[in-house]
Amino acid sequence: MQDAGASLTACLPRLRRYARALLGDRARADDLVQDTVERGWDKLASWRGGDMRPWLFGIMHNLHVDQLRRPGLSTVPLDVAAPSAELSEALGAAAPPTDRLELRDMDAALARLPAEQRAVLLLVALEEMSYEEVALSLDIPVGTVMSRLSRGRERLRLLMLGRPVPAPLKVVK
Repeated sequence: MQDAGASLTACLPRLRRYARALLGDRARADDLVQDTVERGWDKLASWRGGDMRPWLFGIMHNLHVDQLRRPGLSTVPLDVAAPSAELSEALGAAAPPTDRLELRDMDAALARLPAEQRAVLLLVALEEMSYEEVALSLDIPVGTVMSRLSRGRERLRLLMLGRPVPAPLKVVK
């Protein structure tokens, strides 16, 4: 049990990073991570050993999908403190303005991707998971991972270039 706790704790930074990239909101991302850890701890008996990361990302994915399907409650953050001047200066000095603009544009483009493509793209590119780990986490075939990744990369490239993104094909019966 202690080894499982250590494995779960070791996954926290990656879970937080993925949740923040997926949701774009720190508070909602922290809530998703907390829910993931809670569910993972409760369901620890279903973990089959090995690398815990794909299993936890699968839990996170399922919780995120459940949240998207459920009508949301409107919330207002209680602590909306502006960053201090020292912090703003430190962040400003850390990266040139063009880098900050590119990151902002990338974040906006990622937010415009369909959720399925964004999830796969973030797991492969940001979390450096293998296609098999992503397939296991999202409970989809490896071929689906590869096609979503390909379409997501192409769509992201077009968005970053400011080009129009073709509309998805529609099934006509």
